[in-house]
Amino acid sequence: MPTHTIRLHRVFKSSPEKVYRAFLDADAMCRWLPPFGFVGKMHHFEPKVGGSFKMSFINFGSGKGHSFGGTFLELVPHEQLRYNDKFDDPALPGEMTVTVTLKTVLCGTEINIEQSGVPEVIPAEMCYLGWQESLIQLAHLVEPEIPK
Repeated sequence: MPTHTIRLHRVFKSSPEKVYRAFLDADAMCRWLPPFGFVGKMHHFEPKVGGSFKMSFINFGSGKGHSFGGTFLELVPHEQLRYNDKFDDPALPGEMTVTVTLKTVLCGTEINIEQSGVPEVIPAEMCYLGWQESLIQLAHLVEPEIPK
């Protein structure tokens, strides 16, 4: 079963703490992770090493969706997250591993994401497009400085 690996890089005008928290908050994940045109729904979320999650992306136009879930494999506060993902759809077989690395830089946080084990039936360019849209939405969540 052939797979491919997606690698992304971006800099956010935000702290590593805030970016890290966006990956470990169920409401935040539903807000930024689904690509444009999709709504996220979290069914289960236990953000600790060995904890699991289950989520759906629903196409807002058609109402159709797909669900996936996984396990948190590694959590290093404000520095790194690693988790696996598996689609519920048997047409999307295999298990993906996502590694997120955060680094403080002069203007905020550098993020590097590697998603390995992406099923061959999902074109790499579609993965890149979806992740780019997700990262735009993540920036809109973590970059504003809203007074308390």
